[in-house]
Amino acid sequence: MKWLDRCLRNWRIRKALPHLAKAGRVLDVGCGDGTLLHRLSGAGFIGVGIDPRLAEPQAVSGVQFVRGNFPDDLPACEPFEAITMLAVLEHVPEDTKEAWAGACHRLLNATGRVVLTVPSPRVDAILAVLRFFRLADGTALEEHHGFDPGEVTPLFESAGFRLVTHKRFQLGLNNLFVFKKNA
Repeated sequence: MKWLDRCLRNWRIRKALPHLAKAGRVLDVGCGDGTLLHRLSGAGFIGVGIDPRLAEPQAVSGVQFVRGNFPDDLPACEPFEAITMLAVLEHVPEDTKEAWAGACHRLLNATGRVVLTVPSPRVDAILAVLRFFRLADGTALEEHHGFDPGEVTPLFESAGFRLVTHKRFQLGLNNLFVFKKNA
């Protein structure tokens, strides 16, 4: 991971953290190297990170890492208070997005929330240039599937969530969404 990739990842994490401050059980879908769960860890915290490209993450107290695909490879577990998907949903094939949103609903407790980030469509061209000049890895850019952030709210509302927050950041090139499970 290049310096710019780490900066962008850390920026997404900083945007998500305030919405996770009170969550004691967090599932991080697409956890990468486990940085988010490491930052959340502490007394009484329980986390699960799942990623098909999981590198060997550092050991984090109270956190289990799973190399696999969400939701199929997730081990049986207690409901979560929050599920995060930072720069993940744009990589999910169109025909499985509804199943992912439904799995989030099933895996959350009654007051649970989903915190996710997705890029603006303009990001693909910018990342392609940064990747060409080897300034960023632009991980799996080819998997963006023509993603449109306008799809996020209807997708999660149809799965039983309500939108709590939608903010743009990184000069409007990224979107933060927070959804709460309907009671």
